[in-house]
Amino acid sequence: MIGNDLVDLRCALKESNWKRKGFLEKLFTPSEQAHILSAEDPFLHVWQYWTMKESAYKIYSRITKTRSFAPTRLACTYVSNGHGTVIMNSLIYFTKTEINGDYIHTIAAESSIQLEKIKIEIIQYCGEMPVYASKNPSCVSHHGQFLALVY
Repeated sequence: MIGNDLVDLRCALKESNWKRKGFLEKLFTPSEQAHILSAEDPFLHVWQYWTMKESAYKIYSRITKTRSFAPTRLACTYVSNGHGTVIMNSLIYFTKTEINGDYIHTIAAESSIQLEKIKIEIIQYCGEMPVYASKNPSCVSHHGQFLALVY
């Protein structure tokens, strides 16, 4: 099983005030908060951790058939070169994040081997979201001007 999440950085900059009181505490573990606040670019770390949590949660919710998103119960660890892990209820998910000037995109899988086999298609669009159902993706994410399909 695989998951993915994407954040359009321009949208996030306009629409989300991650510096507001309580935002970090509500979404991130104390360790994640410390990493965010000490980072060279805290904004990017906020959204990297967020996409890691979301992509792992998409797998978790399909496996457990539960829908209770509790972000602080998803603990992220950044390893290196965009790779990391997310742990929830003793289940571990492996993640890989791409950060560029336009978006942050994270894929997640139940194993590091499976993670490397994931195919990614990211589409930038204006206006209506492109029709993608015939492509039969395993997981879909969209935000702002971007659509991410993973297979």
